[in-house]
Amino acid sequence: MTTVIGAGDRSDARRNRARVLSAAGEAFAERGLDVPLGDIARRAGVGAGTVYRHFPSKHALVEAVFAQQLGELVASGERRTARSAPTEAFFGFVLDVVETSRSRTTVCDVISADASWPRPVLTATVARLHQLLETLLHAAQRAGGVRPDIGPDDVVALAVGCAAMVTVRHDRAAGHRLVRLALDGLRPSAPAVTEGRSFRDSRGPRTALVPACEECGAVLTVHPTGRPARYCGTTCRQRAHRRRPAS
Repeated sequence: MTTVIGAGDRSDARRNRARVLSAAGEAFAERGLDVPLGDIARRAGVGAGTVYRHFPSKHALVEAVFAQQLGELVASGERRTARSAPTEAFFGFVLDVVETSRSRTTVCDVISADASWPRPVLTATVARLHQLLETLLHAAQRAGGVRPDIGPDDVVALAVGCAAMVTVRHDRAAGHRLVRLALDGLRPSAPAVTEGRSFRDSRGPRTALVPACEECGAVLTVHPTGRPARYCGTTCRQRAHRRRPAS
């Protein structure tokens, strides 16, 4: 006797798969990847056999969860492209990436670290994400909203750092403010940090209201007469002179 699978059965299977993916995403975000599949099945309201029919291993389930999350991010970026100006769409998408990455760090790290995982679906979704980011970036640059010396890899690295910054801040509003300050560095009006003698956390007397030692950054005492000091003392002056190339 042949069993005929009807449309209702296929609809039930799709709903069950969606429930499992949703439950797994929540469980991984709350408890990490050590959550047993049985716990995920109970959270989804299905049997363990249903989970295994759709996802024969934990690795396959994690890949599917992450691919779905990235797919939703791609869809959000495509909607922004259709309804917003290029610069607004680009920065909005990067903020979406930062916000949605906060609860997915564990999944990203594990999948990236183990090359033996099956990942054909994930690879395709990541490629779509990178293509969308490149499209949004180039459109924003053509519109004059993003510096021309920024590449997609720069944006990815900045987004990862911003996501980590938001995660460690207890005050989410303060974290988001720092993210926006960091993203402002992508705008054309931002000064290039590679210009000048060196990139230090100090402000020399020629470029700031508060004079500082050009070697160590210590605040200098301002004297009403005489030449402005460049170093806080003999040690810093000698250290700076030793670094000068010989004539």
